[in-house]
Amino acid sequence: MNSIIKADDVAELINKGDTVIVDARGGADAYQRFLKGHLEHAFFLDLETDLSAPTQTPENGGRHPLPAIEKFADLLGRLGIRPSTKVLIYDDKNGAMAATRFWWMLNAVGHQHLYVVSGGFSALINAGLKITTDVYLPQTDFEPYPVQNWSVQYVGIEDVEKSISENSAIVIDVREAYRYNGESEPIDLIAGHIPGAINLPYTQNLDEEGRFLEAEQLNEIYYKTLGEHAANNIIVHCGSGVTACHTLLALANAGFNNTQLYVGSWSEWSRNAKPMVTKMQN
Repeated sequence: MNSIIKADDVAELINKGDTVIVDARGGADAYQRFLKGHLEHAFFLDLETDLSAPTQTPENGGRHPLPAIEKFADLLGRLGIRPSTKVLIYDDKNGAMAATRFWWMLNAVGHQHLYVVSGGFSALINAGLKITTDVYLPQTDFEPYPVQNWSVQYVGIEDVEKSISENSAIVIDVREAYRYNGESEPIDLIAGHIPGAINLPYTQNLDEEGRFLEAEQLNEIYYKTLGEHAANNIIVHCGSGVTACHTLLALANAGFNNTQLYVGSWSEWSRNAKPMVTKMQN
């Protein structure tokens, strides 16, 4: 199912009822940005506290490891999300940050009725949707979402190492080219990339206005690179397992469903004694 929705179609979806709206944002001022304006009836989710587990050891799971499944089940329950609920998700980064991370997490527990707004918050404003500063609080009396485990849609550091040593998977690095090439690294300790990984920056998923390309365009882009390997495993990573979800959504919309997220991503890989390609080695 296509999980990308155009802003012009959001009002019709909401009017059908049984839709939970989620404004997911990241960054130190995420909640402050939310308070300045958001879609009416939207719940706020924070990338750091709701969609990740707090960590002081990024070498074990990266900068944004997954929260415990029990915590995520409780979060969904508080938001009133049941298996039959439609979930509309957006962020203020064209879907490249917290929105697609939340989409991936829901997808990884088997939820099917998911809609990520193409173009994010700015597209909703341009479409004339009602924006408010009112805050809507989650439920205090709730039943956890009925799930006990994450699906097999993600891999760990040892899985990635095995895949590249056996050449059994395509590893896609969606970071900007300068980070992949080892020219500089603004966040993590070392600039470079995982040996054998190919660089397909997530920005290629978007048009000039920050909206997702159409499915046919995405298929053309990815089939050109991955077509002959489409039946193989595809592992996607970024810096910390967040922006990679943007490409995972694009791949799903393009018809590539055999994809997995390396959650720890470069933030974990680069902090361990694993092989790395750096600028000095190029």
